[in-house]
Amino acid sequence: MKITQEVREYAASQKIDSVDVTVEQGLREQAERFKSEGSQLYHKV
Repeated sequence: MKITQEVREYAASQKIDSVDVTVEQGLREQAERFKSEGSQLYHKV
């Protein structure tokens, strides 16, 4: 499938070796983003 190939290519370009480590890093990044945006689930548009 095309999306699977794109994910593989992205992982290769980012030198991703371990999915667990990458997921943990992504969760940390999202937590920082959440905090920097005011720790609110919903934002007024």
